[in-house]
Amino acid sequence: MQYRHLYYFVKIVEAGSFSQAARTIHVAQPALSQQIGELEASLGVALLHRSARGIKPTAAGQRFYDEASSILRRYENLPALVHSKIGEIEGPVSLGMPASLSTTLVGPFIELCRATHPKITLRFVDGDSEFLREEVEKSRLDLALIFEDEFFPTVQRQPLFQQDHYLVRSKQSAPIAGSTIPIKELAEIPLILPGQSNARRIVIDRAFAKADISVQLAAEADNISSELSAVRSGAASTILNLGDMSGFSLADFAEPVLITPTFHLTCCLIWSNQFTLTLGAEGVKKLLIEFLKEQIEHARKPGAVWLD
Repeated sequence: MQYRHLYYFVKIVEAGSFSQAARTIHVAQPALSQQIGELEASLGVALLHRSARGIKPTAAGQRFYDEASSILRRYENLPALVHSKIGEIEGPVSLGMPASLSTTLVGPFIELCRATHPKITLRFVDGDSEFLREEVEKSRLDLALIFEDEFFPTVQRQPLFQQDHYLVRSKQSAPIAGSTIPIKELAEIPLILPGQSNARRIVIDRAFAKADISVQLAAEADNISSELSAVRSGAASTILNLGDMSGFSLADFAEPVLITPTFHLTCCLIWSNQFTLTLGAEGVKKLLIEFLKEQIEHARKPGAVWLD
């Protein structure tokens, strides 16, 4: 088994077909097929399901892909690790963020990082917290910001800040007296929420159960844009922290109302507990923490509290 076998296999899985992978890496398709055939023969197991619609990894192929992509990433990071030993902050650093944060943070952080560490090349990845944590666990990401309700032992972390949750309604909704609403009053309000595996949904369900009420679920949505579209139309309300609305105009909705008793998610910066961060990743980690602290403390974001 050689480096090219790992590289070709990973690219084929990511492309979803031999033909697309061949175009991407500029290798003839018959040569790719031959290399994967050699790889499967050497391992004695089929790694790919082949069909007219493309390819998908078998169960063994998925395990091989996870390990191979991790190995390739560490291989690509070797120069940065060597330079880390001599104190140079440079090289590629991958950073994951939920869309609710990346919408407003990516641009300013790129500018800050370029000014502070000009030899660092940032690669940003969007996704929900569960996906980003898995990418860090598999060493596909150096760092990630995620929202957690419980801390998983599979990664290292630094808790950064907490955000309370608000009831978000359409602009045409009946006014609510005051700036807070008891959670028990939400029992009769139709809600559009993320799926049950989502960290926000988990903490919402737990808060409702603690209050001995049930969620009146109008619909589920995989992204905040869909939730807020439904809210804007008046089809349902939702429960968000205000940071999730950063890419939307608050003028399109009724004034968000803080739910009491309050419940929150914790935003954590996570990294692998299996591999040492490069000096570049350590530099980005330190800079990101300082940047976020300033954003939270000086931008006076409603419902967000920095954790010292």
